[in-house]
Amino acid sequence: MTFRVAGTPDVSAIVELVQSAYRGDASRAGWTTEADLLDGQRTDPAMVAAAIAEPDSIVLLNLDGDAVVACGQLERRDGYAYFGMFAVDPARQRGGFGAALLAEAERHARDAWDAAEVRMTVIVQRDELIAWYERRGYSRTGEISPFPYGDERFGVPRRPDLAFETLVKKVA
Repeated sequence: MTFRVAGTPDVSAIVELVQSAYRGDASRAGWTTEADLLDGQRTDPAMVAAAIAEPDSIVLLNLDGDAVVACGQLERRDGYAYFGMFAVDPARQRGGFGAALLAEAERHARDAWDAAEVRMTVIVQRDELIAWYERRGYSRTGEISPFPYGDERFGVPRRPDLAFETLVKKVA
């Protein structure tokens, strides 16, 4: 298991990984699927390329040999880091790759960016995923934000009540 920062040549592999972890029947091989909540895309090449190119953003990769098995985006914000675009190959979920990548992102936020905390948003209907983050030290804030209905770049909702909750963890 090794980590590195993604570059432009990694865009296709990242899009494929994120899509496979969250959408369609392939995502059902893992436990992080959103297939019952959303159809359509989770990300696209333009969004991933923008995340890689943004000066206050990195996309971390967790590699098993040459294979990209997990990814996550970290954005530097005022006093904290935002973590998103987190995905683990469905066939390798429960193998520690996601937990290791999350820990590496937290280390980077603290040591390279001097961030005091890491924040993320999670779909409130994802109880099992929220519990996974809580076991890793994240706390629910009660801050709820709406799902971007009508913006199919983030998927096509299968239900009308989707929303995000902000989770936070002190890292410094």
